[in-house]
Amino acid sequence: MDAKKELSLSRIVEEIVFYQPIIEILEQDPGEMGHLQLPILKSLVKQHKKVVECVENDLPFMASQYTNPVEILSAMDIPWYFHLQSMFAGSGTGGSLHIFEDLEAMDKLPLPTDCCTFLRLGLYYQSAGLYPVPSAYLALTEPCDGVSGFHSVFMNHPDWKNVPTFAPDPPYHNNDRAIGYYADEMRRMVDFITGQTGKMLEMDRLKEVVDETNKCYALWMEYNEIRRSTPTPHSYIMPMSMFFQSNSAGAGEPEKTIWYQDMVADAEMRVRENQPEVPDQKIRLLWYDLQPFYFGEIAPWLEQEWGAVVAMDMVSYCPYDIIDTSTEDSIFRGLAKRAFQHGPMIHQARGLADNVVNDITRIIKDYNMDCIIFPGHMGHKDMAASTSLMREVCRELGVPFLHIGMDQADQRYTTIDEIKDRISQFFTAMGLG
Repeated sequence: MDAKKELSLSRIVEEIVFYQPIIEILEQDPGEMGHLQLPILKSLVKQHKKVVECVENDLPFMASQYTNPVEILSAMDIPWYFHLQSMFAGSGTGGSLHIFEDLEAMDKLPLPTDCCTFLRLGLYYQSAGLYPVPSAYLALTEPCDGVSGFHSVFMNHPDWKNVPTFAPDPPYHNNDRAIGYYADEMRRMVDFITGQTGKMLEMDRLKEVVDETNKCYALWMEYNEIRRSTPTPHSYIMPMSMFFQSNSAGAGEPEKTIWYQDMVADAEMRVRENQPEVPDQKIRLLWYDLQPFYFGEIAPWLEQEWGAVVAMDMVSYCPYDIIDTSTEDSIFRGLAKRAFQHGPMIHQARGLADNVVNDITRIIKDYNMDCIIFPGHMGHKDMAASTSLMREVCRELGVPFLHIGMDQADQRYTTIDEIKDRISQFFTAMGLG
């Protein structure tokens, strides 16, 4: 294997090496939560090993963005990796071992510093050769101008400009015509994949995969209902994994469904027996944005110092619908609706501010929230424009609202100590905890 390919796999291989011993330890002694954490790590390592195998043996594989339906790739038996996963799922290795050196290298790129750090980091990873170059790429051009700019820069890089690319065209509105239009885009995506790989989509197989992921989404919704309980059953780690398991490689695998069933069963047991993973809960909060890379340094502090639990978060609270699999048309329309309306950031940033207002109103009431923390990621200009609306909704509902102003990837922007200090002052001023 040449040096370029070896470099492109370096972060993935590092994650495998990092997580494999943890898997072996959890298999021997799962402890209280290991039986739920183990399948998550196995899924991540399994996906990574497939990509390594493809690169090492010159086999076809794809890269994709998270809104594109994983069910299609699974049904067509296409190995792939989530393009920006190394920043999110890799926070245990790439996100901690390399983050500061990556940020410093990113700063040297000729990119505007007010652009979203997620996107700038992605462009740094590309320029540094840290992404495996796929046989074909399923791209993304929503929900913001930053993503469209990221796409344009990415496709003009020397290593990627000859990679066949398909970017579905998202409509602005959410009406029936828009769903039909995007369903046709999903069909075009299938044609593109077939053209690049030679693999055909069998509708019976796609129905089978979607039926299985429907079970996962239904169980996820059931789990979210259990999170209404006071105290909430789990710490921040497990709920954050619900999105990953439904939107990563292996969609439609029955073992994923079993994991969701186990999550629901564990949550029900904890509520029934009043044994929450986090004892002495005093504050129920909504974290309304993506969780930062360094959330592992903030959330445990919230739980231990203040008895504050993330009873609901933006990534978990997305209005996923169960897809009607009775006809080919209903399947593609369902996948289209989920792709361009329901995903986190997509749901909040694309379209009307009503999505944000309705989310916050519903979550405050349904989950009996004591407060809302809006981290205010510097790259989410769309969310920044809705800050005053969020604050007004919270004022009307009598729920304290904290806007921090931070960078979800770069703690140099607002340090962890500064974030903790602002939260502490907020809790104290509002008489919480």
